[in-house]
Amino acid sequence: MSRRPGGYTLVETLVALAILALFATFAWRATAALADGEARLMDEAARWQALDTTIARIEADLRAAVPRAVRTAAGRSPALQAAPDAAGNTELAFSRAGIEATDPLAAGERVGYRLRAGTLELLAWSSLDRIDADPVAAYAMVDRIEAFALRHADGGGRWVDRWPPPGRDGLPRAVIVRLTLAEGGSIDRWIVLR
Repeated sequence: MSRRPGGYTLVETLVALAILALFATFAWRATAALADGEARLMDEAARWQALDTTIARIEADLRAAVPRAVRTAAGRSPALQAAPDAAGNTELAFSRAGIEATDPLAAGERVGYRLRAGTLELLAWSSLDRIDADPVAAYAMVDRIEAFALRHADGGGRWVDRWPPPGRDGLPRAVIVRLTLAEGGSIDRWIVLR
């Protein structure tokens, strides 16, 4: 009987390489899935942070709202004006108090919010009066928004979609802000103004 020399045959080596390649493929797929999952998680966290920042900004602006109407070329515009646009999204504009005494806008400013092409925008006018002659600056706040709607509580406890209601002026008692997200679901924030 002859003895086989020590070592591996070509078939044994090929089988070992195939098994190693199979394990390497599984490891690569697992690593890629982890990296994709982490990237999706980071995107989702950034999305919710942007939504939280936007809602907090809207709430802070509305809490700083003041009952000061603005002068326009046609007469005057209410302190807070909100109405649905052609698509049913609320267009909002209101007077708010300035941020700090050292701020040039400490006497107040006119701000607003609107939805354009899936992006919620912050609107800012450079002065309180003559806003129709003043170009408005629009700043993108958050995207992938399907709808932006506000409801306002009047003094009688009724909720209305437009402000001011006929025969009223000033500020509503409370506001409900609803952001409907493009990926489904919505965020509601109840804000008491006075």
